[in-house]
Amino acid sequence: MSRLNHPPRRRSAAICAAVAIFALGIALGARWVRSPGDAPALDPPDQPALMIHKADRIVIPPGSILRSQLAVAQVDVKDGPRTLVLPGSVEADPARTINILPPVAGKVVELPVRLGDRVVKGQSLAVIDSADLAQAYADDDKARDEVGRTGRVLERVRGLNKAGAGAMKDLEQAQSDYQQAQIEFDRAEARLKEIGVKSGKGESRQLTLKAPVAGSVTALMCAPGSFANDTTAPLMTVANLDSVWVTANVPESEIAHVERGQSVDVTFPAYPGKTFHGTVAFISDIMDQDSRRCKVRMAFPNPKDLLKPNMFANVSFIVPQKQAVFVPNSALLMNNDTTVVFVEVEPWTFVKRPVLPGYGEGDGARIDRGLNPGDRVIVKGGVLIND
Repeated sequence: MSRLNHPPRRRSAAICAAVAIFALGIALGARWVRSPGDAPALDPPDQPALMIHKADRIVIPPGSILRSQLAVAQVDVKDGPRTLVLPGSVEADPARTINILPPVAGKVVELPVRLGDRVVKGQSLAVIDSADLAQAYADDDKARDEVGRTGRVLERVRGLNKAGAGAMKDLEQAQSDYQQAQIEFDRAEARLKEIGVKSGKGESRQLTLKAPVAGSVTALMCAPGSFANDTTAPLMTVANLDSVWVTANVPESEIAHVERGQSVDVTFPAYPGKTFHGTVAFISDIMDQDSRRCKVRMAFPNPKDLLKPNMFANVSFIVPQKQAVFVPNSALLMNNDTTVVFVEVEPWTFVKRPVLPGYGEGDGARIDRGLNPGDRVIVKGGVLIND
């Protein structure tokens, strides 16, 4: 029985010894942060304090291990331009975009194009069967016949009048009838021209809509068998994408830094590593009421159709700036709701100072308020003394 109980006693003794050594190590390795009023007996004579508080100052004494863990550097001062990067998107140039409207009401009987198709000028886009077109042809034929009839009557009355056998009132009436017929004929011809067809086609009911320009079908709002009863509603949109716009929404606080002709660099997630260079072509005169942003557009040639409408982009504006102080992000610390840095006022003596960070740039940030050129701050390890 004694043999069976002996090993557990050894294990218990070993555990107790380990605990005692661990406690002794903690006691020997302990550091006290000492203020001038602290009792010196709390600080072992051979172990210097990590740091000493003197009013609002923190002193790192000689021999403190913190001196090897803190890095202090002078703040950077920059006066070069900064880059303002904003999201954007590709849009078709409105000056190169045409909505295809039905000039007459009718039924779409043929639709040889699909969304996204490329078309050439004069290509058939849709065929509409329209009773209105047939009526326009009939009105034109009727007006032409009436012009011929009243013209013949006018010639006959003129002949009688010259022979002295006709009354003047008959001649005047014939002239008026001919003029009215001519006006009605001109109206019927203008109607056919407005529709986009020529006169003398008989009683055809079908109208072929053709592409007015070369481009791509960027929107399609009809299908074979659908009715086009609203002549103000487009059937489709054709856009020439040889040149496109990239539109960015610039915040109200930054719009003063953007002007027409300003150079911009644009990148697209679809083409990593490729940068497109352009200039600002348009700045909206209206600020969006909800987002407080202003539309800014840049024109880009697009000969290879790489840029497609609705494609996302990142637009970089080069914004001039006055001289400003920059610090690494590692120098910025949070103290409650305030951003602070530790400023060196004397060698290894620091003061906690609130700052107002501005925009970020790389791994640093501009400081709009709280630091001055020439200040030295803790850029590494500040969290160790941030209480």
